[in-house]
Amino acid sequence: MATDKTGAETIVTAGDRTYTIAVDGETVGHADYVDRDDQRVFYHTVIDPAFGGRGLATILVEGALDGARELGKRVVPVCSMVVTVLEKHPEYDDITDPVTPEIQRWTQSHT
Repeated sequence: MATDKTGAETIVTAGDRTYTIAVDGETVGHADYVDRDDQRVFYHTVIDPAFGGRGLATILVEGALDGARELGKRVVPVCSMVVTVLEKHPEYDDITDPVTPEIQRWTQSHT
């Protein structure tokens, strides 16, 4: 469990092709993915605008990246928010694969 910039408790939960983040028990965002063999392709992240500026997207994506690592998945950051978090956290470089045109096409047909 982590706290956001206001000190509110957050919980990141893995679901079916998504990770969600809740603040004080209310789900306020999600990071969506599709699995492709040993890769977890993250393609969309959203936080409720009413909760913007609190660092929730970063907490959510970090939780999703940790979840992928725990499952032995490699990460492909199609989503720009995931790219932003990865740029700030080189500790995930060892599990990150580049986005290729082939993966982009594959993702479009599987989401």
